[in-house]
Amino acid sequence: MADAQVLTNGMETVWEKPRTLSETRMHYCPGCGHGVVHKVLMEVINDMGLQDKTIGVAPVGCSVIAYNYMNIDMQEAAHGRATAVATGVKRVLPDKLVFTYQGDGDLAAIGTAETIHACNRGENFLIIFINNAIYGMTGGQMAPTSLLGMVTSTTPEGRQIETQGHPIKITEMVATLPGTYYITRQSIHTPTTVRHFKKAVEKAFKHQMEKKGTCLIEVVSNCPSGWKMTPLEANKWLDQNMFPIFPPGDIKVDGKLVEKKQVISQKKEIK
Repeated sequence: MADAQVLTNGMETVWEKPRTLSETRMHYCPGCGHGVVHKVLMEVINDMGLQDKTIGVAPVGCSVIAYNYMNIDMQEAAHGRATAVATGVKRVLPDKLVFTYQGDGDLAAIGTAETIHACNRGENFLIIFINNAIYGMTGGQMAPTSLLGMVTSTTPEGRQIETQGHPIKITEMVATLPGTYYITRQSIHTPTTVRHFKKAVEKAFKHQMEKKGTCLIEVVSNCPSGWKMTPLEANKWLDQNMFPIFPPGDIKVDGKLVEKKQVISQKKEIK
C-alpha cells in the first residue's frame, strides 16, 4: 500500500491507486480474480520502486491484455510461450526484473514444456500462475487443472480419470526441480489471503534481485462465468472443492521443499 497522505481537509488517505496501474476500464467478468491479482502485483512494484525496472510477459488467455492495465514495460508472448520469451528478455536484460502472467490452460497445457525447462534451468524470473481449473476465455473447456467430476463444455458428464486423467499439480511438480528457489500457492478470495499473496510477491521479487533462481506463485482463483456461478457461489465452491486438491501454502522455500504433514488425494471428486 502506498504511504498515507494527509489531504487538505485533514483526512487521511488509506489507499490510492498506484501509478503502476493504467487508467483503463476493467474488462474482466464480475467477481473474477484477475483484477485483484493485477492490483496487488502493481502495488508491490510501485511500493518497491520497480516501475522502470520491471518487464512483464503476458501470453494468450484471459490475461492477454494485461499490458493494458499494467503501466510498466510489457511483452506479449504466443500461447504457452511466456517463460521462453521471459528467458530471452532476462538474458538480454539481466538487470531488469521479469515476470510472466499465465493461466492454467496456458502454463500447464500448451506451455508445459517451456515451464518445466525454464524452471529446471533456474531462469531468474517470477512466474505468476493463475489456476481457476478451466479455460476461461475460450468457452469453458476442461483444463489440465480441472477437478475430477468437474463439468465443463468438453466434459459435460464431469472429468473422469479413465478418459481425461488426473488434475495436474504443476506447482508441486516444478518444486522438485533444482532450479526453483521459492514456490508457493496462494489465493485472493478474502482480505487475509490477499495480504498473504502480496507478501509472497514481495518475497519473490527480492529473491530475483538476489539472483536465487526461478520463483513461482500459483494463485488458486475463481471463474464465475466459466463455472456458471455468482461471485459468492464461486468463492464458496473454490473453498470447498479447489483447496482440498490445491491446498494453499509454501511448497518450496529458500531452495528447500517444505514438509507437508497431510497429503491430499487427487482422486477426490466434486461433491
